[in-house]
Amino acid sequence: MARAATTSDAFNAIAEPQRRDILVLLRAGERPVTDLAQELGMSQTRASKHLRVLREVGLVRDRRAGKHRLYGLDARGLRPIHEWTGGFERFWNESFDRLDAYVQDLRQPQQEE
Repeated sequence: MARAATTSDAFNAIAEPQRRDILVLLRAGERPVTDLAQELGMSQTRASKHLRVLREVGLVRDRRAGKHRLYGLDARGLRPIHEWTGGFERFWNESFDRLDAYVQDLRQPQQEE
């Protein structure tokens, strides 16, 4: 089966590491593309292309502020990812519980000595 276009959904959009980096930067608040590009060491053109993809899937919003366009995180677009990864929470909790029990078992002989 062919891979879906990167703009088809949030999962494909965040598969690109630089897009994830942009989202991390936008957690702190709105920023112009020039700041994002400089922070990530990429051209403004490349940053704009990444922002376009993120905007098209609903992860980023933009607004005009004078001569500048500011980009901000739209966390509502992350809901499908959050819901999907949340399904693994039980798995990880059970794994950590088993690890904790194993560590306690390893410590027990030391405490008895």
